[in-house]
Order: sequence, then C-alpha cells, then structure tokens
Amino acid sequence: MTAGGQGDVDPYQPDHGSTAFHVEHYDLDLTYRPHLNRLHGTATLRVRTLEDLTELALDLAGLTVEKVTLTGARLARYVHRADRLVLRLGGEVTAGTELTVVVRYGGNPAPISSPWGPVGWEELTDGVVVASQPTGAPSWFPCNDRPADKATYRTSITVDNPYRVLAHGALVSSKRRASATTWVYEEKRPTSTYLATVQIGQYEEHELVAEPVRQAVLVPTALRTAARDRLAHHGQLMTFFARIFGPYPFATYTLVITEDDLEIPLEAQGLSIFGANHLSSTDGDERLIPHELAHQWFGNSVSPSSWQHIWLSEGFACYAEWLWSEESGGRSADALASTWHRRLSRLDQDLVLADPGYRRIFDDRVYKRGALTVHALRGALGDEAFVAMVRGWTSRYAGGSVTTADFREHALEHATETGGTELAGEVQGLLEAWIDGAALPPLDGASGRGWLDALRR
Repeated sequence: MTAGGQGDVDPYQPDHGSTAFHVEHYDLDLTYRPHLNRLHGTATLRVRTLEDLTELALDLAGLTVEKVTLTGARLARYVHRADRLVLRLGGEVTAGTELTVVVRYGGNPAPISSPWGPVGWEELTDGVVVASQPTGAPSWFPCNDRPADKATYRTSITVDNPYRVLAHGALVSSKRRASATTWVYEEKRPTSTYLATVQIGQYEEHELVAEPVRQAVLVPTALRTAARDRLAHHGQLMTFFARIFGPYPFATYTLVITEDDLEIPLEAQGLSIFGANHLSSTDGDERLIPHELAHQWFGNSVSPSSWQHIWLSEGFACYAEWLWSEESGGRSADALASTWHRRLSRLDQDLVLADPGYRRIFDDRVYKRGALTVHALRGALGDEAFVAMVRGWTSRYAGGSVTTADFREHALEHATETGGTELAGEVQGLLEAWIDGAALPPLDGASGRGWLDALRR
C-alpha cells in the first residue's frame, strides 16, 4: 500500500508526480483575462489507481484551490501546500479503482522557478506563452506531472477578443460572443503533461504546406513576411524527416512565432514555439527549426519515462539538425560530428549519458554526445539498417514512454538481424562506451556512401 500516493520516487523529480496512479484524461475548462493575467479553471481528471492508496497527490503551483470533489471514493479532506494538492481519502482504495477528481481553482498564473529558469505559464508583452518543460505544467492545471504519465486532453479556454488561442490537439470548435471567444481543442493521442500547452496572442494563421500533413504558422501580422521566408522549405523538411524517421506521428504541425524575443524555442504536442528573434538571426539558429520538428517523433510521440533518459529526445533532435544540414546543402553529418567530437574532447569528461544527474539534463553535452552516439550507431549498423532501426523505434513505442534500456535492447535486436552476434557484440560495446562511460570514446565516421541519395530512390 502507498499511503502517501507517491509510489516510487524518481530521483530526477522527487517532488513531482506519482507512480501510484495514472491520469487517463484531463478535461480543462478555462477562462483567461489577458489584461489582468487572471485565470479561472475547472479541471476534471479521470484517474485509475495503480496501487492501494489512502491519499492521492496532484501537482498545482501558484494558484488557489476553491473546491475539490471526488467520485469513486470518499474524500475526507484536501490540503494544498508546497505546490502539492493532497486528497486524503476516507479509507483505503485498492489498485485498479476508477476515480474522477474535479478541481476548481484560479488566480494569477506565473512560471515556476527551476534550476534552468522560469518554466510554465508566462505573460508576453501581449499574450501568453506556455512552455512547460520540464516541470511547468502545474503552473496552469492540476496534474500528475511526470513525463511517463501520458493522457488524452480536452482543453476549452475562453479569452477576450481579438486574442487567438492555440492548444495541443485538434480545434473542434470556436464560439464567438460579443467580447470573447471560447476555443475547444481535443488531443486524443497520449500526451505528457510538459507537452500540454496554451498559446494566446493576436496571431494570424497561415498554411505553409498541406503535405505530407498540414503545416501552419501562427504569427503576428508584422512578422508574416519574415516567417514565410524563414519557413519556405518547411514542407521539404517534413517530407525528409518522415522518410528517415517514419510517418509524422500527429495530424498537423503548427509553428507559433511570438512577438517577443524568446531565449530558446520549445516543443509542445503537435507544435513548436519560437520567438521573433529566431526569424532574423544569422548565427545558426535556423538549425532550431529541424530540431524542434524532430521532437515530434523523439520526445513527444516517443517520450522519456524520466528526465534521466532525456538524451533519447535531445540526442536524436540534435542529430536531426545534422541530417537536415546535409540534405539541404550544408555541412555533412560526418563533418558536424567530427567538429562536435573535437569540441567535447576539450570539455570535462564527467558526464554519463545514461545518468547525467538532474541539474545537468539540459547540459549541452547531453545533446551533442547524444547525437554523436546516434552517429556512431549509424556507422556501426550501416545506413539501411540504421534507418530501419530508427523507424522501428518510432513505430514500436509511438504514444509510449521509453528508457535507455529500451533503446539498448532495440538497437541490439537490429544489430543481430543485420550482422548476427558479431555485430551485436560490436554495438553492445559501442553503446556501453558512449552511454555508460564518462570518457569520450573515439569517433568512427558513418558510411559516407551517399545514403541520402539512396533513400530517395
């Protein structure tokens, strides 16, 4: 029995989330006043217990709980402190029990402090950006905030006109009244809490291309031309990634360009958010467009079960930058890998990719060493087997959560199929050196046999 409703504690997120229960669906009914930064919401959570419980703890930060109701068990009382909403049950609830939790809440939402800066709901000069990775989701709704607890969503949000709202999922209705519009989005694909989002601003929507899936941009009027110029080749980018990584995992893809500058862009489910500065920069930020798109496969569809395994998202997204560079006429993946290997060799050799430590999950070495691991694996498998391995990974675990052990097992399966036990042994040693060791291994180049041309045939 888990008396505290916490379940197993993840050392990478000891004060967030619980493995003792699973949220199957979030229904969020929100009203937001931009000029007052005032949010009022009713969140209905469909929950299934995974262990015997006497209490259930949700994450909610900076907002005031007005009322809590519970169906499926008796609620003795609730306590909201230290960013945790704890429901004390009237008796023990057994594993497998279906519960419905309704939380009415409100206040002035604000981003949550983290070791990497503020995350979550953040006011713009005129509107809102919600970028929750890794722990910002509780800034705007009560949730089981752990990346492996993926749920479906319905998000209804009423906002003053003329603001436009984008949330994750498909727009199913927008009803305009005299002074406000209610926007309703439904996300039927499993979504991690950190990928749930709301974007609010005075945006125009423009379709970039319709194939292989609809790709659109939400952009302030003043930035329309710059956005179209920077994203002119987005259709080719999407087509290329779908060829390498497998079919795009969602129905549509939207890029949001805020009027404000943003320090970094960030992905959400089915969309990515960029600042105005990312349209005009000439210092290599164009690489961030393929990086964020790649996250739809690596991170969003196939999600890390814990932040410990973030290299599986960031390593592949970084490697996607290198692949697109080669495809679009820039430097080859081999050349970029060699450059970054030299740079990493001059840095401290104290980071283990499989377990970097919580405060170092966004260390650039996680990104670049992760990409180098992928490149080294490609070199060992050969190009055709590498693509088959990647497409198998995104297909097998679509909508799920993964660990480094899952990836190791998957890669070894493909190595065995490709080259038998000898190649499997080589790949096993390669992965141990790159993933489990701190010292940077030597880099063997990939095949360099014009593999991108071969994939086009």
